[in-house]
Amino acid sequence: MFENLGLGPDILKAIADAGYTDPTPIQAQAIPVVLQGRDILGCAQTGTGKTASFTLPMIQTLSSGRARARMPRSLVLTPTRELAAQISQNFATYAKYHKLTMALLIGGVSTDDQQRRLARGVDVLIATPGRLLDLYDRGSLLLNDVKFLVIDEADRMLDMGFIPDVEKIVSLLPPSRQTMMFSATMPTEIRRLANKFLTLPKEISVAPPATLAETVKEYLVQTTLREKNKTLRHLLDRADVENALIFCNRKKDVELLNRSLKRHNFLSAALHGDMNQSAREETLSSFKAGNIKLLVATDVAGRGLDIHGLSHVFNFDVPVHAEDYVHRIGRTARAGKNGCAFMIATKSEAKYVEAITRLIGHSIESQEIKDPKVVSPEKTQKSDFKANEVTRERRKETPKKRHETTAKTKATSKRATTKEASHAPSRTDAKKSNRNSSTVRIGWGDHMPAFIQSPADVPG
Repeated sequence: MFENLGLGPDILKAIADAGYTDPTPIQAQAIPVVLQGRDILGCAQTGTGKTASFTLPMIQTLSSGRARARMPRSLVLTPTRELAAQISQNFATYAKYHKLTMALLIGGVSTDDQQRRLARGVDVLIATPGRLLDLYDRGSLLLNDVKFLVIDEADRMLDMGFIPDVEKIVSLLPPSRQTMMFSATMPTEIRRLANKFLTLPKEISVAPPATLAETVKEYLVQTTLREKNKTLRHLLDRADVENALIFCNRKKDVELLNRSLKRHNFLSAALHGDMNQSAREETLSSFKAGNIKLLVATDVAGRGLDIHGLSHVFNFDVPVHAEDYVHRIGRTARAGKNGCAFMIATKSEAKYVEAITRLIGHSIESQEIKDPKVVSPEKTQKSDFKANEVTRERRKETPKKRHETTAKTKATSKRATTKEASHAPSRTDAKKSNRNSSTVRIGWGDHMPAFIQSPADVPG
């Protein structure tokens, strides 16, 4: 019960208004520690309730005192705009009976309103690293009165290259602060930062990084690069999809896939880092309202989204980092509900699939596509292999033999041409035939061929 955690009556009332009665495991463990003034290193995935584990005790502590102009009393750093907006909603919900001020510093919106809010003084500042440093360099805020620092999604900060910015921001803060760091995984670099930023922290881990909900059904569907879009459409038609997140590894593939789905009359929308904030918020609102059934996104855009009742997750691209697979499919089967996760894999992505199965500790059930319109992976692979064999044999030929083979081929071809010339259609007839024949357009919203793609994982 929240009443046993040391929270005040105003906060308990706000929690009850929000419909919550019992704390999650990380809330039960973290809230008393934060109220004691200790630093925290938390290992928790999105959806475990970790946001409330630091917002609730911060509200209680900040309720006494007043912010001064341009000098925030607390700072929450997040890697994405969506996560920052979600945290601000949590503060607004739980601080409804407190007179605390808050500012949101994120990209994609004008800085004028943000600067005005800072000038009036804010108790809670929620920011992405880039926008925070931008306004700091302009002289719009000072950081020498920060009493609470929260670094959320630290592993995602690392993946996105924000660690140098985070280190610079921390160097500007007073050493006598309380720091809380949360991460879904604990790689060596995050441990190093924790040792640097935290003082005798209490470590809290509520679930191992590779733990998946038992109510998630996982399927592996093998296909080819050429048939990847068609395979996804077949799964969407066949599966009982209420709403779904579809993950791509790169921003440009998000746009290509979204356009392809729309042309096939699917209610889809794209979500990636190049969209302005108003467009992102509008897209999310439409998805939550059910006006959009499919949301195509990158890991960066999809991380931290607070979406309930998601029936399916599709990995259109196999994640390069195995931990991202856990984050992706953790979007479905929340709160004890059933969910379904499909991973569409090509032969070139086999090594990533193997890394995922090693991390989660079990194999993923393969599901065969029996739609005759979808090319069988086995058949395609055999033909590709055969073609490669021909190429290799061709390379083994000596120049002399290759010349002889070519000459024979030309001679045979010339005789055949002479023999069939009388039966050949006229040039006019050929033109008519070409105009009437159906052609296949390659690249019209389909996935980029493997030989063009960069192997690097480019975040959205």
